[in-house]
Amino acid sequence: MNNYLSTKDYIVFLIYFVIVAGYGLWVYYRKKSESVGSKDYFLAEGSLTWWAIGASLIASNISAEQFIGMSGSGFKMGLAIATYEWMAAITLIVVAVFFIPVYLKNKIFTMPQFLHKRYNGTVAMIMAVFWLLLYVVVNLTSILYLGAIAVSSISGISLEACMYAIAIFAVIITLGGMKVIGYTDIIQVFFLVLGGLATTYLALNLVSEHYGGSGVLEGYHLMTEKASDHFHMILDRKNENYLDLPGLTVLIG
Repeated sequence: MNNYLSTKDYIVFLIYFVIVAGYGLWVYYRKKSESVGSKDYFLAEGSLTWWAIGASLIASNISAEQFIGMSGSGFKMGLAIATYEWMAAITLIVVAVFFIPVYLKNKIFTMPQFLHKRYNGTVAMIMAVFWLLLYVVVNLTSILYLGAIAVSSISGISLEACMYAIAIFAVIITLGGMKVIGYTDIIQVFFLVLGGLATTYLALNLVSEHYGGSGVLEGYHLMTEKASDHFHMILDRKNENYLDLPGLTVLIG
């Protein structure tokens, strides 16, 4: 007996992919027939509301890295792996309140564009190439690999085929610019949060049942009792994982 997806599951996935990819292609071809600039591509034509931007920001920062990578690190090292996010939240607020208004006032939509205006084209090109290589070689490859592992494990499709499918799907969405990404992220963030909560609920229930109990609360109490060292956000120097997450340094950088 396997745990692969059923026919109904595949149909749901297919419908979702067709709708999202179709919307991305529609926006892309509509833009090709119109005169659009970088503002339209990077700022979604100014059509996104604040809550849509917030949802897109959350969805863009949640991927296979978090659901698979950070979950595995959390199992090994505990909640301290999430300490990065505390400072990230503060940083985002500072950027939104103090920096973004200045950028928009000066019609700056990307960091290379800012460096080009502040310094010169060489500096802008260096940053653009550096971050492009970093994202392609490190970030995107890890996300594709981890995402493909998840899809392959529940579908039975080969790992390579899953990686190609995810990459093609991502390219189609990206063609439409931030407008497509923003609106589809509203849907995705709903399912990401719902899936995260459902996974937490099921995991705590399984922990409880493993030790002969039942219920989410009992599972939580069992975790705090049997893995109390995993509930520290700042690791002590004596902790075996200190070199991976060096205490307060993780929080303040």
